[in-house]
Amino acid sequence: MSNASLSPLPSAGRPDVAARLRDALLAASFTADGLLDLLGAPAYAALARGETVPALRATRGDTPLEALVRLFLLQQPVPHARVADVLPVAACLESGWLVPAGEDAVTATVDVRPYGGPGGEDWFIVSDLGCAVGGAGGIGRRDEGVVLGVGGASTTLAGITVRTPVSSALDLGTGSGIQALHAARHATRVTATDVNPRALHITALTLALSGAPAADLREGSLFEPVRDDETFDLIVSNPPFVISPGARLTYRDGGMGGDDLCRTLVQQAGERLNEGGFAQFLANWQHVEGGEWTERLRSWVPRGCDAWIVQREVQDVTQYAELWLRDAGDHRGDAAEYRARYDAWLDEFEARKVRAVGFGWITLRRTGAAEPSVTVEEWPHPVEQPLGETVRAHFDRLDWLRSHDDAALLAAYFELAGEVVQEQVGLPGAEDPEHVVLRQNRGMRRATRVDTVGAGFAGVCDGTMSAGRILDAIAQLVGEDPVLLRDRAPAQIRLLVEQGFLEPARS
Repeated sequence: MSNASLSPLPSAGRPDVAARLRDALLAASFTADGLLDLLGAPAYAALARGETVPALRATRGDTPLEALVRLFLLQQPVPHARVADVLPVAACLESGWLVPAGEDAVTATVDVRPYGGPGGEDWFIVSDLGCAVGGAGGIGRRDEGVVLGVGGASTTLAGITVRTPVSSALDLGTGSGIQALHAARHATRVTATDVNPRALHITALTLALSGAPAADLREGSLFEPVRDDETFDLIVSNPPFVISPGARLTYRDGGMGGDDLCRTLVQQAGERLNEGGFAQFLANWQHVEGGEWTERLRSWVPRGCDAWIVQREVQDVTQYAELWLRDAGDHRGDAAEYRARYDAWLDEFEARKVRAVGFGWITLRRTGAAEPSVTVEEWPHPVEQPLGETVRAHFDRLDWLRSHDDAALLAAYFELAGEVVQEQVGLPGAEDPEHVVLRQNRGMRRATRVDTVGAGFAGVCDGTMSAGRILDAIAQLVGEDPVLLRDRAPAQIRLLVEQGFLEPARS
């Protein structure tokens, strides 16, 4: 289905109307906190899942906020008289935020969803109608060219992005503009691209309605809209990463074979980064018969870049096909057509010898190091968002480790990271544990097995003694040759530093 079938959008050339609408929404407490207070936690959570019945029941009154929820979130016609004292109705009708519905009602042309910024900002994410409501039958319309609102992938990427002040940021495949909105908080200049011109229009609306500076909006695929001489301090992308037969849906299907779009995006990002700059992506990748997925991902990393790649989830090909067929609402249509599309997905995977599909995060950092570091790992366990500072600290520790050989490491002072606990695992009543686990309660919430020396070393690290002196004391305590211990311990210390259990002490 083409863009012509989608509803007309509000004018992006009327920032004055967007500012007046924003003021009216805030005055009525049409915010994330205001919605939670009005709807209650169960109805608010149901709305995030696309279930509207609880919110409809909670907005049967006649307050301004209830009218706005029905208008912009539940996409119901609302009597003109109910919103006349709440919104600048004439200006909203003229600029296309509202359209008449019958003789004496109005309805919204876009979904407007309150979104709380990381600094307590009240933002609003604009998206197409029908993309955030639906119910148990599945989320609403999935036409080609449709622009979705905030989803789990969007918030995940926003949470893992490094948020240091930068001069320039690029949001590649901006969609509804959420990544550009976040970047506007800490980037002097934000460029946002998308292959879908409707997405660029909606991004302009999101930024204007949220009170954020306008971005440089450019149409095109991948890095095509970027000039040859342009580089950035930050690149972020939640690309159309779904591995599918064909490119039926613009918002999710990349249009390249297999995982080529994600691979191309990652490989081309390196030359677009300034020294020390970060590129952060969500991606899908194929698990191909006869090869290791970790090596496949390593081959994507461009020269001159450190990389940290985390696989968060793996699905077999049948689970994967079913997930995205349901996402498109195909399971609600003709049964024969559904089976044919399912078959096409499995044919595609069979031809490529794909047995599973992984999902996760890819972070690159441009480095001048002679030997860049590439870490590829699987971590499907719960983490603590936001993780941007955790990601930044990971690369800072890599720099520190690269600049310290074993002699310098043993002369250094370390501190145990905050909220690290020790667990001893063994049979009940046993004199000694079978093994010791260190566990983080913050950030990645990692767990790593250590021997008794590693556990003892970590427990003593408070920044007052060098690593070498601590090892000498442990050697005396356990009756081990201190020279041999100093020889074998650095590898374990480096791992504990790399994973964030130990931090170089601040001088």
